[in-house]
Amino acid sequence: MPLRHLSLRDFVIVPALERALAPGFTALTGETGAGKSILIDALQLVLGGRGEALWVREGQPRCEIGAEFDTPAAALPWLQDNGFDSADGTLLLRRTIDAAGKSRAWINGSPATVGQLRELADWLVDIHGQHAWQSLTRPAAVRALLDGYAGADTAAMTEAWQRWQQAEAALAQARAAQDGLAQERERLLWQIGELDKLAPAEDEWDELNQRHARLSHAQALIEAAQAAAAALEGDDGEGGTLPALAQAQHALEAQRGIEPEFAALLDVLEASAAQLHDAAHSLHAYLRRAEPDPDQLAALDERMGLWVGLARRYRRPPQDLPALLAGWRQDLARLESSADLAQLERIAHENRETYLRAARAVSAQRAKAVPKLAAAVTAAMQELGMQGGRFEVALAPLAEPAAHGLESVSFLVAAHAGSTPRAIDKVASGGELSRLALAIAVTTSQLGTAGTLVFDEVDAGVGGAVAATVGRLLQRLGQDRQVLCVTHLPQVAACADQHLVVSKQADGGATTSSVSPVADEARTREVARMLGGERISDTTLAHALELLQPAVPTRGRKAKA
Repeated sequence: MPLRHLSLRDFVIVPALERALAPGFTALTGETGAGKSILIDALQLVLGGRGEALWVREGQPRCEIGAEFDTPAAALPWLQDNGFDSADGTLLLRRTIDAAGKSRAWINGSPATVGQLRELADWLVDIHGQHAWQSLTRPAAVRALLDGYAGADTAAMTEAWQRWQQAEAALAQARAAQDGLAQERERLLWQIGELDKLAPAEDEWDELNQRHARLSHAQALIEAAQAAAAALEGDDGEGGTLPALAQAQHALEAQRGIEPEFAALLDVLEASAAQLHDAAHSLHAYLRRAEPDPDQLAALDERMGLWVGLARRYRRPPQDLPALLAGWRQDLARLESSADLAQLERIAHENRETYLRAARAVSAQRAKAVPKLAAAVTAAMQELGMQGGRFEVALAPLAEPAAHGLESVSFLVAAHAGSTPRAIDKVASGGELSRLALAIAVTTSQLGTAGTLVFDEVDAGVGGAVAATVGRLLQRLGQDRQVLCVTHLPQVAACADQHLVVSKQADGGATTSSVSPVADEARTREVARMLGGERISDTTLAHALELLQPAVPTRGRKAKA
């Protein structure tokens, strides 16, 4: 049994409700305005419907809805992937909405998102509303019904369509940009050629500046080296630092035997003398190779001038020229790659063929399912008082492929024998529309995966013998699936395995609603009320007993005479 239990607290006009739900076909009835759809509304909310503050009972801080299901086997991988424990086979959903409209949700006691509730809903409940026929006029809904009946998986086709369109967009953009690309390529080639003549190396600009500074100050550098050498060595070995240092060493050496501290000082002087001799040697080496070089300086001036000229032309600092050249080369490579029309055409063609293969596979599945769906719905129409009526599914090739396939899908109906099938929204009678929607719902629901089917006043516009047929259809569905139906027809309610009555009470100026099961005499009186209104007579009671008597007990219910 998929839906075991539903609980409400401070929901609209329901202070508190705990209701166990049984297998089979359950009818929900009640007076007009009693709130027969409250359980359906609550079920939709706990399955991820839009939460608003209007659901909270007036004067209360929040409402709470809880639902207990048997865990569908198909949902187990999803529950495990999302970290929701379901080891005991029970699935507990809970949702609260506060007076400010803020919503919170839980799955098996763990926090969840409303989106996750909606994902689970497909495995749990399939809801058909009283205006279900309206969706049958929408192309997307019609395709979804046929594809569901055909078992067609359109995901691969949709993904292939998106890849094809992206490839076509890239190709169109490249074609439109060909003139501009050619001009851009020519510009890049010319600029790269200009910088290639210079061939600026990384860090070359800093090195050029250093060399130019040395050459332009060559004479001053030579004179500085000569003065430093003279200061160290003196003239003819006298008057310089090194001769003075030698005199100091000689003076201390003579008294070394008397004063032990002089030994450490002599070590310092000796080390200093060694370093100064090295410095003097390096100065002489520098002077031997250093001399002004006007030709080299002129060459440096010329190269630096080329750097500065190109930097000014392209409005960049000279040191940025190597990076600028590298960037232009990358731009040229990308441009030439994007301008490869042959490659882009090949990619677009391959993606188109992939899409067409997937779309043709879906088309074949649709075409195979069309006569089966048409025959099944046509058969259901005969049971629902549309004798001689015919249901057809039309597949019309599209002028251009689309994301949803190669054909349009539409439902056509002939309400009577001999009439020409027309678009479903052209059927005049509201009752016929309701019966047709019910026929399609019953036919397609038999193939669904949800364990609970909900019909919210889908029998609107139906009456008489057809109403009894609707009840038998729902009862038949209830043999394999759990069926909940909000109805105003006594003939439908009489076929139910269980009967819940929604009633409204006024207490101290506050209106509340409750849901109670009825059986035996109480059920007979509820069916009699549905037949004759508030005043229950012997005639309506007898009629109610007559309706209930032939009801076949499908889930262990004994019909009460």
